[in-house]
Amino acid sequence: MSYIILFGGSSFEHEISIVSAITLKEKLAGERVEFIFLDKDREFYQISPDQMKSRYFASGAYKKGRRVEMGRGGFYQVGFLGNKKKVPGKVVINLIHGRDGEDGKIPGMLSFYRIKAITPPVEGCAISYNKVLTKYYASGVGVKVVDWKIAQGEEPPFPLPVIIKPARLGSSIGVSVAKTPEEYRYGLDVAREFDPLVIVEPFIEGVEEFNLAGCWVNDQKEEGEWLFSRVEPVKKREFLDYNQKYLDFSRRETQVAPVDPQLETRLKEAFKKIYGTSFRGALIRCDFFRINGEIYLNEINPIPGSLANYLFEDFPGTLRRLAQSLQLEREIEIDYRYINQIQQAKGK
Repeated sequence: MSYIILFGGSSFEHEISIVSAITLKEKLAGERVEFIFLDKDREFYQISPDQMKSRYFASGAYKKGRRVEMGRGGFYQVGFLGNKKKVPGKVVINLIHGRDGEDGKIPGMLSFYRIKAITPPVEGCAISYNKVLTKYYASGVGVKVVDWKIAQGEEPPFPLPVIIKPARLGSSIGVSVAKTPEEYRYGLDVAREFDPLVIVEPFIEGVEEFNLAGCWVNDQKEEGEWLFSRVEPVKKREFLDYNQKYLDFSRRETQVAPVDPQLETRLKEAFKKIYGTSFRGALIRCDFFRINGEIYLNEINPIPGSLANYLFEDFPGTLRRLAQSLQLEREIEIDYRYINQIQQAKGK
């Protein structure tokens, strides 16, 4: 399988996306992979594999590279007199974390130009990018969520301590725990610097957290098949800060969660409900809580760091099977029959 890894973006997680792409370069060493970088000005650049180093982007040297553009069926190098050459690669991997990649802009463009891509679809982006919509969606498919409110005014909607979260950002950016009224007001100010829409949740002691990644494929069975990662228990402080959440995904392997088969089955069943048809074509990670024996969805990560490769026994194989399952949106036949009938009627 040949891939185009699309990364970067105009996002608070721009640098994390670069690290993800560098990590996947190593993980997919046996595949043919091209790299396309979306810079902060939303220009596309084709990057040589040997230039896939963090310093190359931090220094701005990438601007000396070849600019490309998205078009029908793929990405194209634009040459002399407007001649175009298609960038090789059968499937695009959307690895743009946060804005652009996870909010629906890039997925919508990929669909519009009929480009096969491993990406959350626009519908899945809407659900997962906005934590308010995530809460409603999870409840609607029968997965529990912890209590929450949209922040309004300066008074906490729950007894302190509480967790304050910008609604439309990465899971740990702008997030804080407030234990006093002063900390709450400060936390609100910080969160609103990132997003005017803020949610508040009660802080619950002793929560167990488990991460599970996966996807649905139908490359071998008509009825489809679920591919799951190993379950990862999250050992953390009060909540995962930015470094824990994003700078710890390049590890080579992870421990298997010491969970009993019944709990693992419950996590997988909850994952299936969340993934449904809204995330077809994506490899996502769901972060779950276990509170007093009950399973709750914490968040949906539609493009996890380095696609959570470290959680899978056979990551290249999983990605290959997902790529082989991708289907382009069905084309609608347009024959102008209605307009022709109107014209014929007028001509009588």
